[in-house]
Amino acid sequence: MTARQRETPYLDALCEYADRDPARLHVPGHKGGLGADEGLMRAIGERALRLDIPALTYGIDLGATPTPFERAQGLAAEAWGARRAWFLINGASQGNIAAALALAHQGREVVLQRNAHSSTIDALVLSGLRPTFVAPEVDPELGIAHCLDPQRLDEALAATPVAAGAWVVSPTYFGAVADVRALVEVAHGHGVPLIVDEACGAHLAFHEDLPEHALQAGADLVISSTHKIVGSLTQSAILHLGDGGGLIDEEAVDRSVTLTESTSPSALLTGSLDAARRQAVLHGRELLERSVQVLAHTRAQIRAIDGLDVLDERLAGRPGVFAFDPLRLVIDVRGVAASGFELARRLREAGDINLELYGQNVLVAIFGMGERGMPEAGRLLRALQSVAREVGRDPRGAAVSFAAPPPWGELAMSPRDAFLGPQEAVAAAQAAGRIAAESLATYPPGIPNVLPGERLTAETLTYVQDTLQQGGSVRGASDRMLRSVRVVAAGAGGSS
Repeated sequence: MTARQRETPYLDALCEYADRDPARLHVPGHKGGLGADEGLMRAIGERALRLDIPALTYGIDLGATPTPFERAQGLAAEAWGARRAWFLINGASQGNIAAALALAHQGREVVLQRNAHSSTIDALVLSGLRPTFVAPEVDPELGIAHCLDPQRLDEALAATPVAAGAWVVSPTYFGAVADVRALVEVAHGHGVPLIVDEACGAHLAFHEDLPEHALQAGADLVISSTHKIVGSLTQSAILHLGDGGGLIDEEAVDRSVTLTESTSPSALLTGSLDAARRQAVLHGRELLERSVQVLAHTRAQIRAIDGLDVLDERLAGRPGVFAFDPLRLVIDVRGVAASGFELARRLREAGDINLELYGQNVLVAIFGMGERGMPEAGRLLRALQSVAREVGRDPRGAAVSFAAPPPWGELAMSPRDAFLGPQEAVAAAQAAGRIAAESLATYPPGIPNVLPGERLTAETLTYVQDTLQQGGSVRGASDRMLRSVRVVAAGAGGSS
């Protein structure tokens, strides 16, 4: 850690501007609080409104270089070990879209892990990249998708010699971490960059006992959803350029970030990134040490509840799992007489417990790097003990069958052509066999079951509708209740 890492140059510049009480003859209209609604003032306070300063303000991100904003991004690159870092104000979703646009400068095809986040599919639509999908390993017991096996990536790249790059996900929503170093070796062996959606793993860089983070493993471009664990404000993220062999055009990344960001970025979001970086560098190790210890104890106590189990380091070594992220508390609920959907509802109603993710067989709770004392772990444990007693044990135990997503349909045309081409809405009952013109991504966990250009199957439509009935939601669908589906118009490639 350098002495410079103790600084927050951008956040300090914002505070200095707010404290000197300048004449705000610029947007936003609340004028630092003077024109704000009283309800907004009560909700977020005068200080937040005074720090809501627009871009292109002298002494903050304009003026002599490096500006405080440029210095803050440089410190973030140093902290994570990147050649360059870009602050994002539209989340990791912006990072995925910018990555695709940058990659499209180098070709028109990409090898992509199929359980990518829905924002990655949005990126395919916007960039025009045509994917060659590689299926991740699926857990035979829990029915959840893990990471990509390097052998599968090698085979896919060999079958796609014109690919501009390879794109993988690690860690997953369920804590599985890929062998990124081996994936990098495979991609570079084919002469292409490796992009890693590390949205859930920004904290991995700050403790030596955690799985190796993607930049350290040699990844070329890494999407980091800094707010998820490290603690910046929601919707803030960072895009990192690896310090490797220059397989990604830095200028293309820079232009793509500019293209996908607002011309009115929130100083509160970017300022929070500067602060979260400092906390991670100065205190991340000790905070993570505490979190890991508390969660190890919590897992042991959950395993003692009749009918419940947890995912932990025992997951490592299964197909598609190289290591496990201990800040994901994943609870296997197959042994109790209720689904994860039902348990999530009961936990919410009984103890105001609000989970990150839940499905048929699992509940997922996420803990932040900076939680001091971690009181929520005990609160969750007590609620689980109560709810598990209420529902009782499933007599079938963990042998109960899981509701795994059905196989993905055939990619019949590019996502961009399907999304932008002639289309029509048809009743969901008549949609099987047609080519989807929209994504259907069940939340949780937001991985598309269907994407534009894929042929719809009756099994997938039934699965999505069942998820909705159990309390899930679907992103991308024009009809959020899935009574109808948008498909490519008949005669334009959309008929069965």
